[in-house]
Amino acid sequence: MPRESNLFVLERYNRISEYIKEKGRATIEELTEALYVSPATIRRDLNEMQRLGMLKRTHGGAIHIDTGDEVSIFVRMDRDGEEKERAASVALAHLPAFTSVFIDNSSTCLCLAEKMDLSFKTVVTNGMQLVNRIAGKKDIDLILLGGVVYHNGEATRGPFAVEMLQMFRFDLMLMGAASVRPDGAYEHSLETVEIKRAAYARSNHHILVVGQSKFEIPSTYRVRDLEGFDLICTDAPTAKLHEYKERGIHIVNK
Repeated sequence: MPRESNLFVLERYNRISEYIKEKGRATIEELTEALYVSPATIRRDLNEMQRLGMLKRTHGGAIHIDTGDEVSIFVRMDRDGEEKERAASVALAHLPAFTSVFIDNSSTCLCLAEKMDLSFKTVVTNGMQLVNRIAGKKDIDLILLGGVVYHNGEATRGPFAVEMLQMFRFDLMLMGAASVRPDGAYEHSLETVEIKRAAYARSNHHILVVGQSKFEIPSTYRVRDLEGFDLICTDAPTAKLHEYKERGIHIVNK
């Protein structure tokens, strides 16, 4: 059988990428029907596209990873929901005493914030969905950073938000990440990195909260080294954490 034309392969990659970007995720069956090709071809394409950092494979399909704009928080909340709940529960058991906290717009930190007792606390965030979820709770001093609103990120970012952060000093920062590798926490956009670095610099304690699927997946922009966090909370299995603990990184999964 003759080898497939590279043009046809790249065309499929583009169509798969567009489909998953629009939907957030897709199954092999969906892509088979959409592209009129065999399941074996789709599996091969998805595996290669993951290797190239174009998407993330899941059991039975793939999910979108964005290399530029942030993925909608609604899509992120839908992905691996139980994983986010488990990671948030781990973090809840390890929170230090605080009166002020910066919580980023990550979907895992949104799960955590909904579990926390924030009464008589000052909460600052750039996450619009987080504000919507906790604004009804009593006795919270809740502040949303000003800045540019990205239509699919449900967050404020940009120079105005960074400048506003200079007005605060936080007892605690709670942060998620698009990707975690032994050399650091990563994000998909420079704007997000700028917000997180600015909040980090204004905080006394720093906790990173990530689900197991975030470990060692492709992402471009490095926020900082993992040793800079007081604690990393995750639901990742212990076997996956050996390299991190050997580096002296404070990481817990229960």
